[in-house]
Amino acid sequence: MKHIFSRFEKQLTDIKAAGLYRKMRYLEAPQGPHTRIEGRDVLLMSSNSYLGLCDDDRLRQAACEAVAQYGVGSGGARLLTGSYTIHRKLEEELAAFKGTEACLLFNTGYMANVGLLSTVADKGWVIFSDSLNHASIIDGCRMSGAEVVVYNHCDMADLKRKVTAWHAEAALIVTDGIFSVDGNIAPLPDIVDIAERSGILVMVDDAHATGVLGPHGGGTADYFGLGKKVDIQMGTLSKAFASEGGYVAGRQILIDYLVNKARSFIFSTALSPATVAVSLKALEIVRTEPERRATLLAHARWLQERLRTAGFRVPETQTPILAVIVGEPEMAVRFAEALFAEGIYIPAVRPPTVPPGTSRLRISLMATHTQEDLERAAAAIERIGHKLGVLGGGHVQGTLF
Repeated sequence: MKHIFSRFEKQLTDIKAAGLYRKMRYLEAPQGPHTRIEGRDVLLMSSNSYLGLCDDDRLRQAACEAVAQYGVGSGGARLLTGSYTIHRKLEEELAAFKGTEACLLFNTGYMANVGLLSTVADKGWVIFSDSLNHASIIDGCRMSGAEVVVYNHCDMADLKRKVTAWHAEAALIVTDGIFSVDGNIAPLPDIVDIAERSGILVMVDDAHATGVLGPHGGGTADYFGLGKKVDIQMGTLSKAFASEGGYVAGRQILIDYLVNKARSFIFSTALSPATVAVSLKALEIVRTEPERRATLLAHARWLQERLRTAGFRVPETQTPILAVIVGEPEMAVRFAEALFAEGIYIPAVRPPTVPPGTSRLRISLMATHTQEDLERAAAAIERIGHKLGVLGGGHVQGTLF
């Protein structure tokens, strides 16, 4: 059986030849606008800590207090010995924050999506899924056994045609709120309208929108003022909240059903009390410091305009995620490595995460970046873009839309 490993070696060789080999870089300091990676001080322009809370002293203190009160580990699955009063408090606070009857914590956003979709839907269902939805949604759809109908990215005419053509005993439309690679926002009002006319449920993955979008930071439904018209709101605590975990918010009957049926919830050790305490403190900050969101989105508007003016292809976004389209994988990697050599960390994103010909630098901003940080990054991106021929050199290939 050892010959199996030679297959792995061959596949890895092919991956490297295609410029798609992935490796990890290791941080040696807290994740803020500036950090240290593998002995190098760098300007970090790729963190999902959108509100800059990963190194916030208030979150540190919340974690320490929880450790003092509850200890370090949760000690069991939620249905055994792993449910603490602090878990219940966070679930109640998140439900109020999202405007739903109830909420359930999962260990990761991936586990939330997989557990939710594989539990709610079955072979009698049809799920309509955006073509650029996150991998966890795709996997959850596959595991459900439902008929999965993929509609063109944010194409409401295509969605409407497909909803009209398909018939099933139950159906669900699922979409990312903010798409994690392009940074665009789903046309949720149109999705809700199509769903209401057809008697279909709507699910939104607000992993990148929670704490970022909306007058209250509540995410995509909050942003569009849709309130209770979104049936299922999923999100994560690992991005704007600078913690760990995922959640599903919705009707009480849905949450009760997941508690009893969702395998990724039932058979996992619970989140540690310290992690839950960090999320609670972050939620408080999201509610009471809206200026963080305002600063974050102002940063994104400035940098997007600067890079577009320089001649880069940057898809329009109203979020802190900016995609600088480079083209082929090898060029994206060269660009990212050149930036790292100058002390700026922006990783290359390549297929299969994005379509062929659209490899890019994925910039994600923090509210705690300064204007000086933005100008330094923009100048370096422009300089390296010219040096590599990405600007004016004809290297950008393929289209996004």
